[in-house]
Amino acid sequence: MWLIATIAGFFGLFYAYAVWNAVAFLISQATGPLGLNGGGWALLLTAIAFPIVVFALAFAIGWKRRAGAFALIMLAGLGIVAVFWMNVIAYAAVYGASLLGS
Repeated sequence: MWLIATIAGFFGLFYAYAVWNAVAFLISQATGPLGLNGGGWALLLTAIAFPIVVFALAFAIGWKRRAGAFALIMLAGLGIVAVFWMNVIAYAAVYGASLLGS
């Protein structure tokens, strides 16, 4: 059981980093001169919640499996979070003006 907790803690740091990046991006966008509109808030709050939900799902799916399988499930979830984060950044870069202002 301690090995599962260690693996979860190790991967949890990477999931927490994704949440921290999303929070920092939200703060930087919201405190800008134009602020955010409803769509911007929805997108960036989803970017904060998504890694937490994926970590919880990956943990729920894998915690009763062997350590190697659990680590692969957590890694797959982290890959999904990374792809989602890149989509958020790409959307903000291409359609960023539609997220600003009220």
